[in-house]
Amino acid sequence: MTEDEKAIRPEDITRLFVERANAGDAAGIAALYEEDAVMAFPPGERTVGREAIRSLWDKVLTQGPHFELEDPLPTLVSGDIALTSTPAKDGTGVRAQVVRRQPDGSWLRLLDQPESNPKN
Repeated sequence: MTEDEKAIRPEDITRLFVERANAGDAAGIAALYEEDAVMAFPPGERTVGREAIRSLWDKVLTQGPHFELEDPLPTLVSGDIALTSTPAKDGTGVRAQVVRRQPDGSWLRLLDQPESNPKN
């Protein structure tokens, strides 16, 4: 695994996220997001921008969480925009991301809603 590996298909981002998170690679996770991406996390808050996303994951990953790959729902694609989603195994609803094709043909997250029904 390398931070340089890119998502060739929209669905690749989820696999790359899980691999990088389990490796403790916050910079690698952040590299999956566009520079001005918006993530709805922590619950009830927004984290805006790749650097803020990296900083957030630096903190989260110090707790040593383990992530499992979740079975995706069908991806919806319209031109250079796609919607990816997965039912969460941890009971936090459905995870949804809007991703955009980059000039080199790879995909990056633009909007990320990792929990649609966060645990209290």
